[in-house]
Amino acid sequence: MHRLDPWHGTCNLLFAEGRSGSQFQGGCTAPLKLMRAGRGKNGRCELPLLHTAGGLVGGDQLSINLSLKSNSRCLITSVAAQKVYGSVGRSQRHPRGAWARQQVVAELDAESDLEWLPQELVLYADALFEQNLSVTLPMDGSFLSAEIVRLGRTAANETLGRGCWRSGVQIQRQTPEGQRWELVDRLEISDAALKGIHGLNQQPVFGTLVWAAPFPLPTETINTLIDDVRQDREDLEGQMHCGVLPQGLIARYSGFSSRDARFWFSRIWARTRRARDLAPPQIPRVWPLQEHPLKA
Repeated sequence: MHRLDPWHGTCNLLFAEGRSGSQFQGGCTAPLKLMRAGRGKNGRCELPLLHTAGGLVGGDQLSINLSLKSNSRCLITSVAAQKVYGSVGRSQRHPRGAWARQQVVAELDAESDLEWLPQELVLYADALFEQNLSVTLPMDGSFLSAEIVRLGRTAANETLGRGCWRSGVQIQRQTPEGQRWELVDRLEISDAALKGIHGLNQQPVFGTLVWAAPFPLPTETINTLIDDVRQDREDLEGQMHCGVLPQGLIARYSGFSSRDARFWFSRIWARTRRARDLAPPQIPRVWPLQEHPLKA
């Protein structure tokens, strides 16, 4: 897939507490488009984003800026899986390919709550994609992110080829003593790392869930939560690991099934809601799931 000029889509959204729950202002530029917002429980605004161009090609850029005012809650997801097309060796002008990039910046005010839950990212052979997520939140703010990437269209016996995926996540917490890093996470996976036994060992699906909690988690509480999260791996295939953040947790998936990654992350999502005494999550209407991932 080729275009003469790359896209630079932007999305700037501000969420604030309203009479009937959280509301938003702002908008997007092509190829990003806002779909109809839904009203979740506990006053949460649920907003799907649509990428109308059908996928990213080399040189495309997406910039998403999110601002949550005090006591606001939102869930942002995508209408469909995001596709990144190959660019290495596809152009005489750029034989080494061109990077497609996505930048997400979120700033949270007191007692706000952001859930960033895009659908799967699929890199085609020879695709170059770099994504960066930067979050600043207060001590009583909550941030949940779950992202899944498939490296190559494995159903078509395709690998990542000469492509590469880069990811950066930076989460800062504002404390009375100043800024504190909650998480700094940088990853790069190319074909060598995908195939190597010390890398993904030819497992094409990789995912990360991060929860920065709105309150300190006592040792007994976090230990129980981690034990429960490990039990949630039952009946799922793949390598699944979890660990503790200064005020939250991180979970990793690697394997062959984006379905199993989504199921595990959804179960963890439900546990983070329960830990905050919030209503259980409802699977977004735009997710094409034939089975329900949440346990009773």
